[in-house]
Amino acid sequence: MHTTIMAYQICAPGRTLAADLQHRIDNKTKPQGALGRLEPLALQLGLIQQTLSPELRQPHIMVFAGDHGAARAGISAFPQDVTWQMVENFLAGGAAINVFSRQLGIGLTVIDCGVNHDFGQRPGLVNAKLGPGTANYLEEPAMRAEQCDAALARGRELAHALAANGCNVVGFGEMGIGNTASASLLTHCLIGEGSNGGGADLVTVTGRGTGLDDAGLVRKRELLGQALARGGRPTDPRAALAEYGGFEIAVMAGAMLGAAEKRMTLLIDGFIVTSALLVAHAIAPEILDYCVFAHRSKEPGHTAQLKHFGVDPLMELDLRLGEGTGAALAFPLVQAAANFLNEMASFDSAKVSEKGN
Repeated sequence: MHTTIMAYQICAPGRTLAADLQHRIDNKTKPQGALGRLEPLALQLGLIQQTLSPELRQPHIMVFAGDHGAARAGISAFPQDVTWQMVENFLAGGAAINVFSRQLGIGLTVIDCGVNHDFGQRPGLVNAKLGPGTANYLEEPAMRAEQCDAALARGRELAHALAANGCNVVGFGEMGIGNTASASLLTHCLIGEGSNGGGADLVTVTGRGTGLDDAGLVRKRELLGQALARGGRPTDPRAALAEYGGFEIAVMAGAMLGAAEKRMTLLIDGFIVTSALLVAHAIAPEILDYCVFAHRSKEPGHTAQLKHFGVDPLMELDLRLGEGTGAALAFPLVQAAANFLNEMASFDSAKVSEKGN
């Protein structure tokens, strides 16, 4: 097991090409800015890849699955067994993320980071199990420090392997009953109250998850308050992750860091995925330049996270499913940004008069 705290080699993309990229974008056969937010997205892709002609190769979505010890205390509307049952659904090709990935030609891998179930060896499933689910953070830390570091290291390895196979754009998804509660605690710890004009007090960032009724939401908030009373509010990312995180969130955070090391474009899904990014960003802030935020989740804590990063997502479809579905649905927009930059005629090449000519 890896227990050494590693340093991540993430560099902010150089800005040398920015002016040339912007000129190329502005000189397409359209009024400047007429393609709206696709234009800064095209600029971002060019800077990430350090080229005037960015390409999206071997797009892939990783879905990280894990169980949470606190789920048995009633913080979710669904029983914990749904985690492994949904992993089976992923492997059978029947979940929403399977449908969207097939439709869009995106590769899909499911990673068992710590599901309380033995799947055996299965096509499309990576065994990265760190245990049969985390401990119950209502009573003790969710994971030991060495488990946390091992999870980050395993995620990094997975991302590096994807890059070695030619992938340069990766979306992140998750499955784990109880993981919106974990995401709420991580958001509360790592953003803080009143941060960046927004705030992440526990009540604000704790939503209904898989569909809790009013009484269930009150109980969830009470239980998370009990967790904070026990474990405090660590602001160090690894400490917060070990205290309240899930194995799937920890491995995902490591994969994000590893993907940014390889200069991949990261498609960030909803609330739980962005909680993993909060951890990764606190470890290596340069990661933000590689992130494309797919959508705004219906989970209230996601708005606080987006405000913390100072970003607007590409879409607002009232999604709250997880699985990486928002990341998959955003991929055609990322494709469109690359394609107009590469394929759209310029005023010169099309012999179209520019404004004022």
